[in-house]
Amino acid sequence: MTDTTHMRREIEEIPEAVERFLRESGESLAKAGAALREKNPAVIVTIARGSSDHASAFLKYAIELTAGVPVASIGPSVMSIYGRELKLGQAAAIAISQSGMSPDIVALAQSARKSGALSFAVTNTPQSPLADASDFTIDLRAGPEQSVAATKTFVSSVVAGLALLGHWTENRELLTAIDQLPGALSKAIGCDWSALAQALDGHQSLYVLGRGPALAIASEAALKFKETCGIHAEAYSAAEVLHGPVRIVGAGYPVLTLAARDAAEPSVVEMTDRLAGLGAIAFITSGRATAANALPFAVTGHPITDALALIVSFYGFVEALSRRRGFNPDRPPNLKKVTETV
Repeated sequence: MTDTTHMRREIEEIPEAVERFLRESGESLAKAGAALREKNPAVIVTIARGSSDHASAFLKYAIELTAGVPVASIGPSVMSIYGRELKLGQAAAIAISQSGMSPDIVALAQSARKSGALSFAVTNTPQSPLADASDFTIDLRAGPEQSVAATKTFVSSVVAGLALLGHWTENRELLTAIDQLPGALSKAIGCDWSALAQALDGHQSLYVLGRGPALAIASEAALKFKETCGIHAEAYSAAEVLHGPVRIVGAGYPVLTLAARDAAEPSVVEMTDRLAGLGAIAFITSGRATAANALPFAVTGHPITDALALIVSFYGFVEALSRRRGFNPDRPPNLKKVTETV
C-alpha cells in the first residue's frame, strides 16, 4: 500500500483528539467527579468488551493505585444472557463503548443503574443507547474513527477515565500530567520501533509483557497484533510468565515488554533480561535492560500516564508492521467496526 491508511491518520490525530477532549470537557468532568465524591463508592465496576475492556483494565490499576477503591470487571453476559441482577447500590459503574450500541453492554449498564449504582457512559457517541442508560455521559469528542482497529478512541477512553479519576480524587499531580499529555503523545508517535519489526520477520507468535497499568497496554497490543497482522500474540504479567508460559520460550522466540517509569520497572526489566538469557529475541521500553534490546519511549512525568504513552508508540509500529507484511490494517478479515453482541 502506498496511500496513508485510516489507521495511520487516526494515530496521528490522537494528540489533537486528547487536547480537544480536555479543552471541552472540563465542566462536565468536574460535575462527574463531584458526584463520585458524594457517592463515595465502596467499589467501582466496569462494563466493556474488546479494546474498551483493555481501557477498563488500565483504569482498574489507576483507580486502585490513586483512590484505593477496588475495581471489578463484570461480564456483560451476566445480565444479557443469564439475566442476573447484581447488588450494586454501593458501587459506581463505568461503561466504555465507542459506539454505545452493543446490546449486552447497554443491558448491564441499565441493570447497574437500576440497582442503585452511580453510572457513567464513556463513549464517542453521546446520542446512543448507552448514554441514555447512564447518569453521566462522558463524550470522547474523538471525531470519526474509520479504521476497524480502534486507536484514538482507546487512548481517549483512558484519558477520559483518568480525568474523571483526577477530578474525583482532586489529584492535582495526575490532572497536571493529563493536561500535558497531548505534547507527550506527539513525541510517542515519533518513537522508532522499526528494529522490532525487522526482528519479527518470519515469526507468527510472541509474548507481550507488562505489569500494572502497562499490563492493560500489553493486552491491547496483543489484540492489535492479531487484528492488523494476523500474529498470535499473548499478553501476560511479567510476574506470571514463569508460571507455565515460559515453557515455550526458547532460542529466537520474540518477547515485547512494555515497561513504564513506575515501581514495576525494575522487576519487568529483570524478567525480560532473564528471558533474553534463555535465547528469546527480547525488546523492552526501558533503558535499564542489560540483555534485552531497548526501544525508545516518551516520558510524561507521571507513572500512570507513562504507561498510556506506550500504546501510541506501539500503534504507529503495528500499523507499519501490518503494511510490511502485505496487509491492509483498515480491512482485517472477518472483522467490522461496530460489534453488537447480546
